Amino acid sequence: MSPPRATERASSTPRTEELPSRQRRKEARPQELLDAALTLFVEKGFAATRAEEVAQRAGVSKGTLYLYYPSKEELFKAVVRHNLAALIAEGKEAVAQFEASTADLLVYLMMTWWQRVGSTPASGIHKVVIAEVRNFPDLAQFYADEVIVPADQLFCSAIERGITRGEFRAVPLHEAAHALMAPMIFLALHRHSVGACPVQGCGTLDPEAMLRTHLDLVLRGLEVREPNGAQA
Repeated sequence: MSPPRATERASSTPRTEELPSRQRRKEARPQELLDAALTLFVEKGFAATRAEEVAQRAGVSKGTLYLYYPSKEELFKAVVRHNLAALIAEGKEAVAQFEASTADLLVYLMMTWWQRVGSTPASGIHKVVIAEVRNFPDLAQFYADEVIVPADQLFCSAIERGITRGEFRAVPLHEAAHALMAPMIFLALHRHSVGACPVQGCGTLDPEAMLRTHLDLVLRGLEVREPNGAQA
């Protein structure tokens, strides 16, 4: 989630085609296991997914799976870190480096979330957590530590940036942060519930249009205004 026009760093990793096929396969295996686990967790749920199913989906033995991830819980944590926690960390860097307005920053953060998570299979993680985490308190704490708290900090820092720069009026940071994030969770859940069914009468939900409309409403509410109600 680097800011637009950020300088790309040259990678010292050898190009894939320069590596022997066996080495390429070994290096790709963790990602293949994470992809297989994500698919099964979303399809079947965390509790119903068995480690051997993940291994079979990834085309490896159960023993090989445990070489990388010693338990199903650790596998789930790796899925969350790879798909959600890493993106939040990138977002924090973007806040520190962003040069444009804070309104543009919030648009950038939320639209990047949709492109990287909301419109991808990773959006199903939210469904799994909401549906099952009550039965797995250790995973609930992990998710809070790795996703909920850092995401709250990310959006609080972005809103505080706007307040400090005189772009936004003073508002409660945590409440405003959750007001921004709420439709993101809704869209993820919709994609894996009603949005996945051929229902009629609900109309077509355009996620990007909804996010932009929500941002327009929230940003107008954050604008600094004169005492008589006019915009500053």
